[in-house]
Amino acid sequence: MADFRHETARLVMRDWQGADWPRFWEGTNTPAVMRWLGGVCDAEKQRGAQDRLLSYEAEHGHTFWALERKDDGAILGFCGLKRCNQAGGPVGMMEIGWRLREDAWGHGYAKEAATASLDLAFDRFGADEVVALTVARNTASWGLMERLGMRRREDLDFANADFDPEDPTIIVYSIAPHAWAAAHG
Repeated sequence: MADFRHETARLVMRDWQGADWPRFWEGTNTPAVMRWLGGVCDAEKQRGAQDRLLSYEAEHGHTFWALERKDDGAILGFCGLKRCNQAGGPVGMMEIGWRLREDAWGHGYAKEAATASLDLAFDRFGADEVVALTVARNTASWGLMERLGMRRREDLDFANADFDPEDPTIIVYSIAPHAWAAAHG
């Protein structure tokens, strides 16, 4: 399979390279970034996450790709697609996800990368629906889901205390190709 690389106006989404990982973890493994993602990861959790991201690419041809800023080559985080594998969740459905370092918040990078990922989900990977997962108190995340045109799917919500023990419900948003085309066509 050819290496994956997709460019937007300001960003490159691409396959992971070995040198990306230290820069990714330095920028994203912070209390602020990991607040709704189960907390800061130790070395074992980091290795597990890296292995999972690489396995998604190998198994499905897509993953949460490295997200690089064109201007300076900085690794801002990740964005992309995987098959949902959260126990109790909509397992097997195409899932979009993103994680950006704190100094990249508020610049439109997540929306730019997520828009490109949704285009790829429907145009390249033939998804019939794409879901996004977060915790209810992560208003920034579900706010972006709504700005992307995704709709709340309470019927797909599920319990998982790994990310927010005080409110252990994972909420789900989704969008289908026709809704994406109508909003972004």
